Amino acid sequence: MDSFKRRFLFIAIAITLVLLVGTAGFTLIEGWPPFDSFYMTLTTMTTVGYSEIHPLSHSGRMFNTFLIAFGVTVIFIAIGAMTQSIIEMEFGEVLNKRRNKRMIDKLQDHFIICGFGRVGRGAAEELQRANVPFVVTDLDPDRVEHAMMSGILAVNADATIDQTLHDVGIMRARGLVSALSTDADNLFVILSAKGLNPKLYVATRAAEEGAEQKMRRAGADAVFAPYALTGHRLAQSLLRPHVVQFLDLTTKSIGLEVEIEQVAVPERSEIASKSIKDMQIRRDLGVIVLAVRKGDGEMLFNPPADTLIVGGDCLIVMGRQENLRALEALVAAVPASQR
Repeated sequence: MDSFKRRFLFIAIAITLVLLVGTAGFTLIEGWPPFDSFYMTLTTMTTVGYSEIHPLSHSGRMFNTFLIAFGVTVIFIAIGAMTQSIIEMEFGEVLNKRRNKRMIDKLQDHFIICGFGRVGRGAAEELQRANVPFVVTDLDPDRVEHAMMSGILAVNADATIDQTLHDVGIMRARGLVSALSTDADNLFVILSAKGLNPKLYVATRAAEEGAEQKMRRAGADAVFAPYALTGHRLAQSLLRPHVVQFLDLTTKSIGLEVEIEQVAVPERSEIASKSIKDMQIRRDLGVIVLAVRKGDGEMLFNPPADTLIVGGDCLIVMGRQENLRALEALVAAVPASQR
């Protein structure tokens, strides 16, 4: 609505300015009364076609020539702007839905956030910071409007309905966050999402005690209890404040130019079958290997230098963003003998 207000304000100012200039011009050049000058300006702008109120002098006709050019142009612009505004008000919602659908249809390997409450907004902010494609769905139109005002692709729909998940591209999605208000709704979304795309990584929140196990049995890959996590972090901030500060700095990028990242090792990677010592990641790239998640799920914390890295492993590393990107490029490189 702000754009409509600015548009109409611009039109009103332009028309008023032309009327004032025309009225003043005829009054000064021809010596007409102000009302006659105003009436002559109005009939000229609107191209009504009445005859001249009083005979015009040569100077008056020259002035009227410019007034016709500018006045008629302003009127045409005003008519076009008002027509556009009416069309946008009548069909704006339909046009926005079509535009959103086209953008969603182009998404590949994206994430889906179901629910844009406090938890959903936090997840969206993190995905925005990571600059990865994602779409939000929520049943509350105000929340959807808030998301779209923040530059987020959003859909006003019920995430517990299979068709909604189809519409946001669940078959092409990489992961899903279920952050709806109740555990029952989140459980429903998990069952639907996993049924439609078994390979989808699903993370969800659990409000009630005992809901975590049910959600894992339904197929959730990660379940977080916000209240339990908050209580745990509060206690940790008292017992180990420096540890908590360090984790905040590395995971939220506040005050420290380093991040913790995971880097998957492809089967045909150039570093496959090499040890951490042979790769010289810390010396050459300035990246520290904190842990290695093996292909069978085993997690090796602070791995020794002779730990062998094979395809399917995932490196948990810490370093500056540009160094992490360099490591990702190194890991993705294929040996010349296998090309």
